[in-house]
Amino acid sequence: MIKRLIPNIITLCNLLCGVLAIVFIFNNITIASYFILAGAFFDFFDGLVARWLKVESKIGKELDSLADVVTFGVAPSLIAFSLLKNSLGIYALIPLLMSLMSAYRLAKFNIDSRQTTSFLGIPTPLNALLWLSIPIISHLSNNKQHLWGWYNEDFYSILVNFLTSSYFVIIASIVMSVLLIIEIPMIALKFKTLKWKDNQWKFIFLALSIILLFVINLYAIPFIAILYIIISLISNITKNEIHSRN
Repeated sequence: MIKRLIPNIITLCNLLCGVLAIVFIFNNITIASYFILAGAFFDFFDGLVARWLKVESKIGKELDSLADVVTFGVAPSLIAFSLLKNSLGIYALIPLLMSLMSAYRLAKFNIDSRQTTSFLGIPTPLNALLWLSIPIISHLSNNKQHLWGWYNEDFYSILVNFLTSSYFVIIASIVMSVLLIIEIPMIALKFKTLKWKDNQWKFIFLALSIILLFVINLYAIPFIAILYIIISLISNITKNEIHSRN
């Protein structure tokens, strides 16, 4: 039946975006980043379409993880690697650890029944979001392009220099690798209801993310990635406090 193929075709588009990102990384890293972003778009919709058409399948789940390994595991790792390839020698290979941890995380996710309403460790698209943002905002800053909102050339220049520094890339690669597999609950943007009580931290995260995007446009992406981690940790602390009181 044709409608059963539609979600898988969307997933394969995600995979294609990941492959194209890898092809472009060492020629035009900005285009590569946009391909990863496009892959995230397809990744968001394949599951929605499968549920809408009521054609969810085991092969679709496995195919989704395989595509995610490429688009949100290998490609972002190579972006980080490309930022270091002309320096640090063998230490430039450290970002590739993220591709290994992404593969491990996705394999574990498929058999982990605890991750139905929340994640254990950060999702691979979030890690990818951090790394794809660096070439994009570097391109905007170098070309003095501003899309909307507040603009301060010095601030953006300092931000880009920080994000592209060897120290940040190495440390962030290690930290994100650990966060991909650590068994700390992270919020999942899945809404069973729209009640504030059930989704307060999700709403707070979305609201703050929109504000950041509105104020500093695409320069907000790395801040949103960090915000997700902070909000998830705060959510865990408050839940633990509530449980301890009860």
